[in-house]
Amino acid sequence: MYDILLIKKYMQDIIQREIIINATKEKVYEAIANPDKVVLWFPDAIEGKYAEGEGSTFVFNGHGKSQIQILEAKPYEYFAYRWVPGANVVVGDIKTASTTLVEFNIQEEEKGKCKVTMVESGFAKLPQDMAENAFKQNSGGWEFMLGRLEKQFV
Repeated sequence: MYDILLIKKYMQDIIQREIIINATKEKVYEAIANPDKVVLWFPDAIEGKYAEGEGSTFVFNGHGKSQIQILEAKPYEYFAYRWVPGANVVVGDIKTASTTLVEFNIQEEEKGKCKVTMVESGFAKLPQDMAENAFKQNSGGWEFMLGRLEKQFV
């Protein structure tokens, strides 16, 4: 029984999605890393500075807020942040909160076409009540949001 619980917990630690977008790496990266562009497909608004090393808050109208800390912004290839998943508002230092890591990897497949791989990890380290809800919510949420990202280039 222990092995089954361990496997289940491990399997629910990561959400990974891949999409192919008909756009250059530069345009895709801009859609993810530019605060004026990311609000066209992901949060409805951003409070604070949306830049590497900075903390800000994603605002989802009708669904709450999620505080983030941008860890790395490597133009045209990689963008990563920690956030408090599941529309939880954190007051204070996000570095002391329970978070997951969201990473976007952008790879050129051929000229004018990119593969975007989004990985959210760290659910197994969240408090159990938070982990189950956040994993379930974000599993479907990433399908929806990445579909919206793809539509930015249609």
